[in-house]
Amino acid sequence: MALPPDLQPGWHEPLGALARDGGVNFAVPSEHATRIELCVFDAEGQRELRRYALDGPHDGVFHGFLPGVGPGLVYGLRAHGPYAPEQGHRFNPHKLLLDPWAREIVGHFGWRAEHHGYELGHPDGPRSLDTRDNAAQALKARVAAPPVPHLRAHRPRRPVAGMVLYEVHVKGFSRLLSGVPEALRGTYAGLAHPAAIAHFKRLGVTTLSLLPVQYCIDEPHLAERGLHNYWGYNTLGFFCPDPRWAQAAHRHDPTAVAAEFRRMVDALHEAGLEVVLDVVYNHTPEGNEFGPTLSFRGLDNATWYRLAADDRARNENLTGCGNTLNCAHPRVTQFVLDSLRHWVAEMGVDGFRFDLAPVLGRTNHGYDPNAAFFTALRQDPVLAGVHLIAEPWDAAYDGYQVGRFPGRFLEWNDKFRDAVRGYWLGVGTGRGEFARRFMASSDVFHHGQRQPTASINFVAVHDGFTLADLTSYAAKHNHANGEGNRDGRDGELAANFGAEGPTDDAAINATRVRVRRALLATTLLAQGTPMLCAGDEIGNSQGGNNNAYCQDNATTWLDWERADGRLTELVAEALALRAQEPLLRHPRWFASAPGDACIAWYAPSGHEMTPSDWHDAGQRAFGAQLHDAGAAQPRLMIIFNPDPAPLPFLLCNGPWQLVLDSSGESAAPLVLPGQPLGVPARSLLVLRHV
Repeated sequence: MALPPDLQPGWHEPLGALARDGGVNFAVPSEHATRIELCVFDAEGQRELRRYALDGPHDGVFHGFLPGVGPGLVYGLRAHGPYAPEQGHRFNPHKLLLDPWAREIVGHFGWRAEHHGYELGHPDGPRSLDTRDNAAQALKARVAAPPVPHLRAHRPRRPVAGMVLYEVHVKGFSRLLSGVPEALRGTYAGLAHPAAIAHFKRLGVTTLSLLPVQYCIDEPHLAERGLHNYWGYNTLGFFCPDPRWAQAAHRHDPTAVAAEFRRMVDALHEAGLEVVLDVVYNHTPEGNEFGPTLSFRGLDNATWYRLAADDRARNENLTGCGNTLNCAHPRVTQFVLDSLRHWVAEMGVDGFRFDLAPVLGRTNHGYDPNAAFFTALRQDPVLAGVHLIAEPWDAAYDGYQVGRFPGRFLEWNDKFRDAVRGYWLGVGTGRGEFARRFMASSDVFHHGQRQPTASINFVAVHDGFTLADLTSYAAKHNHANGEGNRDGRDGELAANFGAEGPTDDAAINATRVRVRRALLATTLLAQGTPMLCAGDEIGNSQGGNNNAYCQDNATTWLDWERADGRLTELVAEALALRAQEPLLRHPRWFASAPGDACIAWYAPSGHEMTPSDWHDAGQRAFGAQLHDAGAAQPRLMIIFNPDPAPLPFLLCNGPWQLVLDSSGESAAPLVLPGQPLGVPARSLLVLRHV
């Protein structure tokens, strides 16, 4: 490849590398660098061919245009500037840096001492300077073809009130699914195979929420133990799909990986399914001040990261991962928005779930729901129509922000999880708390203009016990993670019902199944936005591991051979009922009297609940009647019996037809007014007014 001797000034935007006009434009932001060099490599990324000094800085951006080259050019960056850790600066031109805006990444990352900007083992620690060149082993960017807007012809757009989320890992879902060809199992193509789509459609879910698919590297402690970050919450390439989940023939070609991802999205859209990505804009793999210099740290540490106020040589760790992205800085805000727009406009996705989302609203005064990032996000025309979902807590002070996200954000509601588990497992949740959570947690979300759909209701997700395990284990069993069972959540709400783990006791197994069915029915029929964790509908177990982030094996791959088909049928039945009955997906807050859609609560004796009933800890069963707006008679009745014995429930305002019984015991009788209905133990019933 013949390279020109000089670099032309070029444009200061867009940031990153853009093939245009018979060459490639490069733009790299840095407020504190004195010089940034573009380093061009051979196609394999092994031999550095030439270095060019970028022009600038102009408004904090170094830029240049390299004529006569195009897509496929492999490059890295070197940044010159002060190495003054006490001031927050860690420039080290001996370290080749990955362009944060890279849309293609080449090479294979391995943990090596020379990736650090300081000398490991030096008495001065991170305040020392390592002068070894790491270019041969560093990951490098490759110039992608000019972006092509994703076709929107078949993109579904679900109203939030009708959305049903299905949280799923790309590999884990299809790795053992027999209907998918072996070569496609565990890949983007496998997730979009007709056998996979048939399962999604059978369930009635509308929106796949994918665990992280952006380019991820393993943490050093996992690499030392030969384990991998299976979940993917350690993103380095925020514009690139992770090659691990592509077909084997594509993994070494970033262009092919991206094309496979786009084909997956297209196929899911054709089937009417939305795609939401779990994204990690709260930290990077560079870790704390003892971590490596791979990209952001070397380009402008003081801009990219939040630094400790009393010692700018240290990272502020609000994430539990060593560092925290400084999303309050305009350039970092721009970076996140550029990345989000890329995944929508070029990759076709329909929304995002933000990991540790309070970090996005962190200012110097703590979390602010009116932070500049949220304002910019909500005003962006490309992102105007996508789903926004918050994990509304991070790992630091003022980090629990459930109910405090702005605008159209939906939020994971752990209050629902804990109350619903507690109610059905028999560990303390009373009727009042359960009713609040079942009706979309108005005490949390009913303010401003927020709607019940803001509450994402779940009882299990990737992080924690599976549904099968929270009804089979009383304690976590994470020994395979290699951390002495110290990792993962302690005291997670769970019950084994008499035996820890698998048992041959028929009575215990029957109880476990019954409670699982009640938990699922509650989640899928509650007001708000339901979310199902992939595998819970087939009774999938992780052997009691409640933090299986590093288990890329049969522990986390869905075990289809042992699937509980009756559990799958219940999910399909409950979601079909939700789709048929508007009151089960009512998008506004229920009133307490006729006029608008309203709800009334009943005790098993048949009378409306009184304050003394709500405070009666000795009674746990109760019911709710749901009325259409202006209707004299109720439309639906839902009955909850968490007790280990059946009970008679006196019905009024009938007659009623039973349409769903989570226990699977009841026939479908017509129940007249004033007649008692036998409600099975540990069950949820739905009746329709005839």
